[in-house]
Amino acid sequence: MINKTITSFALTFVVSVSLLMANAEASEGKKFAKLADEIWQYRLQQSPLTANYYGLDTVPDQMPDLSPAALKEEYETTLRQLQKLDKIKQRKLSEQERINLAVLRHRLQNIADQYQFQAYQVPITAEGGFHTSLGFLPGSTKFSTEQDYKHYLSRLSKFPGFFEQQIQYMRQGLKSGNSQPKVVLKGFEQSIDGYLVQDVSKNPFFRPFGTKPDFLSEETFSALKDNAKRVIQNAVMPSYQAFRDFMTMEYIPGARPTIGVKATPNGEAFYANRAKHYTTTDLTPEQIHQLGLAEVKRIRGEMRTIIEEVGFDGSFSDFLHFLRTDPQFYAKTAEELLMRAAYLSKKMDAQLPKLFKHLPRTPYGVAPVPDHIAPKYTTGRYVGASKETDAGYYWVNTYALDRRPLYELEALTLHEAVPGHHLQISLSREMENTPLYRSSYYISAFGEGWGLYAEWLGLEAGFYQDPYSNFGRLTYEMWRALRLVVDTGMHVMGWERQRALDFMKENSALSEHNITTEVDRYISWPGQALSYKIGELTIKRLRKQAETELGTKFDVREFHYQVLKNGSVPLSLLEQQIEQYIERTKSKG
Repeated sequence: MINKTITSFALTFVVSVSLLMANAEASEGKKFAKLADEIWQYRLQQSPLTANYYGLDTVPDQMPDLSPAALKEEYETTLRQLQKLDKIKQRKLSEQERINLAVLRHRLQNIADQYQFQAYQVPITAEGGFHTSLGFLPGSTKFSTEQDYKHYLSRLSKFPGFFEQQIQYMRQGLKSGNSQPKVVLKGFEQSIDGYLVQDVSKNPFFRPFGTKPDFLSEETFSALKDNAKRVIQNAVMPSYQAFRDFMTMEYIPGARPTIGVKATPNGEAFYANRAKHYTTTDLTPEQIHQLGLAEVKRIRGEMRTIIEEVGFDGSFSDFLHFLRTDPQFYAKTAEELLMRAAYLSKKMDAQLPKLFKHLPRTPYGVAPVPDHIAPKYTTGRYVGASKETDAGYYWVNTYALDRRPLYELEALTLHEAVPGHHLQISLSREMENTPLYRSSYYISAFGEGWGLYAEWLGLEAGFYQDPYSNFGRLTYEMWRALRLVVDTGMHVMGWERQRALDFMKENSALSEHNITTEVDRYISWPGQALSYKIGELTIKRLRKQAETELGTKFDVREFHYQVLKNGSVPLSLLEQQIEQYIERTKSKG
């Protein structure tokens, strides 16, 4: 009787404790969810363009307030928000709540860091800047009502003040030495000229008024069009013209002669911060540099094997010259290049079920990089859908066809389209029961690491049958390994631009135009280029670990599902998730 009583008491005690723990976890989860929602709503208020991109009508007629007082208030609020997040008891959160917290914290920390290092004084890169980002506004804005058109025009009318704020910060940067280097800004005005067309009806910001929607009368739409022409003529174009004048007459002539961010105020600390942000690791610039040198040596050895395979009679540099100059490796028209890219995309589409158990609903298209940004733009890029009625797009740069080798096109396609960015980003955005601040976020080490891994995955999918295309794959992998070396070299170790250009030319088959464009990109965007290789090596290491530990239980479709199922996450969190997956699979017997 006593034993039964004791047993009954013990069971009651265990159940009670379990209920208390569950209630405590639920309470902490609600506390975090409330805080996270408050933080996200604040972010949307501070960044109306972000809200617009996601189709949220938070402040549909406004531009961001970049006044010194507003930026300071945002910074101080962000610090308080970080402190509140750090007080959340993570052990009492569910797995998904902990991921939510980690992603949200990563977003906030970056906002605080960029303010602290005065990154707002440099709102441009070699490719473009705030002015080109605004070019996405016509495509991301919803036009479902007459009021939507009016809100859009109201926003355009506020361009002058927004541009002036940016220019003032750039002037501050010129005075303090916190500017872009002069050498990367040659031809920068080309990124502005596309918005200064004389015919207002051909201005990119007039695009929403090209076709009348059914819900508007001819009279109403005609009035909106007339108003749009006035706003573009009187507000948009003068803003871009003022920015062009500032860049050509003041900023570029006064920009710093040095290339390394180390030469800017607090530059060495800023680079270390950017390396940590973009890689989500604690690797030092020196460690990253040495890792890059090791990868360059390994990949170069694999390249030599292919040169021997094709029976080329000449040196390594002779082979690179052959690839860069032989007409057989280049498309003759933009249409040919786009058609090849589209074919490769569909060819990979057919292989996806063999490698993935969960595929995105969002479709994608293949399109050229817009003409007004193409000259200084990278080889290709993925542009995700901003709303349900849109597709994602794999952009292919058709400018200067003699610098877009076809032997690289397979790797580029797999990276930017499928199974790379389109698949990864679309799956992230389609996650159910996931807050937008997480599903919409892009952590470079994860996303770009996955993109580079996707290039390698093409080997499993039957791509790279031609030794030249496999050499192109290795060229792309080498490209990312070289980034580890030249990015750290230029920004921390005193490398000159020419040394970086020569190192890239000596070790890859990239065209000289692409090499120049890329090196200037690394100079103007410190640390971002590190994310690709660091992320890819992490994913490949985790896959090897899973294959080794699971043996016959390893399923590549399940592995890819586990990597992608939680969206874009810091690499340390990805490692935890994969280790848990391995242990779960082992325990199944």
